[in-house]
Amino acid sequence: MGISDIIAGFIQQELDQAGGALELQRADLAQRFNCVPSQINYVMSTRFSPEHGYIVESRRGGGGYIRITRVQVDRQTLLMHVINSIGDRLDAASARAIAQNLVQSEAISRELGQALLSATGSRALQSASPESRDALRADIYKQVLIHSV
Repeated sequence: MGISDIIAGFIQQELDQAGGALELQRADLAQRFNCVPSQINYVMSTRFSPEHGYIVESRRGGGGYIRITRVQVDRQTLLMHVINSIGDRLDAASARAIAQNLVQSEAISRELGQALLSATGSRALQSASPESRDALRADIYKQVLIHSV
C-alpha cells in the first residue's frame, strides 16, 4: 500500500467520523505522513474530486487548509457526471479508480464494476492497437454506464 493510499484512507476515515464534511491543515497532514505538501495535493486531486463525489476547497500558504465535503447526489446524476467526465480516452488506472468509486458509492453493483473492468482490461483489448486502446476503453465504459442509467 502506497503513501497516497494511506493518506486517502486516513482522510476517508476522518470524513466518515465527521459526518461527511472535514477541514484539515495541509501542513499538518504532510507532517503526520512525513511527506511533502504536494503529495497531499495529489491525493486531493485524484481521490477527492467531484467525479468521486467530493467538493474540495483549498487555501494555500502558511496555515492553508483543505475543506472536503462529501456530496450526496442521486445515482443517475452521478453516473451521468462520470460519463461526461470520461472524455475520448480512458487509461486502465483511471478505469479502475472510477469503477471502485462507483461501487463504493453504490452507484453500480460490485458485479457490474467487475464486468466493466473485465471488458475494458488489457486482456480484452489486446487485439486493439496500443494507440487505440484508451479510446476503445472510454467508448466501452461510457456505453455500459449509459445502459445502466
